[in-house]
Amino acid sequence: MTPQDRVRKNQEIRISPLRVINQHGEQVGVIERDEALRMAEEAGLDLVEVQADIRPPLVKIMDFGKFRYEQSKRKSAQAKKSKANETKEVRLGRSVKIDQHDVAMRVQQARKFLLEGYKVMFVQRFRGREMAHPDLALDRLNDLAKQLEDVALVQSPPKMNGRQMNMLMGPDKRKIEAIKRKEAKEKGVSEGDEKAASGSDDAKVPESKSRDSTEGRGSSGRSEEAPVTGNEAEATAP
Repeated sequence: MTPQDRVRKNQEIRISPLRVINQHGEQVGVIERDEALRMAEEAGLDLVEVQADIRPPLVKIMDFGKFRYEQSKRKSAQAKKSKANETKEVRLGRSVKIDQHDVAMRVQQARKFLLEGYKVMFVQRFRGREMAHPDLALDRLNDLAKQLEDVALVQSPPKMNGRQMNMLMGPDKRKIEAIKRKEAKEKGVSEGDEKAASGSDDAKVPESKSRDSTEGRGSSGRSEEAPVTGNEAEATAP
């Protein structure tokens, strides 16, 4: 947590007086810190500083745990929105003559970006006389689009831009969510199988232990080391 994210609450608030808003969203006014703490305690809630850069500071009586949860949700939503508007560039080398292994690595990289919610701009550059064969780059970009169609949509088809050809792809949210649900389901099944296998192993009796137990008994079923009772001693006496 950065210093900017830190929020003071309860006894961490040192300044007095404070401008207070109660748990119902009503303005209480400017009161002493101890009085505000007493009000929060009586309500079974926290006194949270929501605006520290004014005088007197603005505080609110609320559930601090719920406040942090809602704050986290807002930040997560903002991060997703930021990713949706951000474009990652994936360059397919300095020439159309790029090795297929390198192309596969670029596809893997693009897939990672798309699954994280980013748009991807593919850039295929031309060198020298390659400009006379734009069909080579077009075929390659169309092939990339086909390889990524399970997670992405073509938002801008391949087109020339100076000495390079570009194609923009964006994440297909519906397909990505389906993939994530499937992975979560498979993970749950796998964990369940592991637990079942572990329980089955625990239930088994070790063969060596069972054999040792059997060998330790005589024909009468009594252990050879078992003590002899008084009656048995009399019966076997000469």
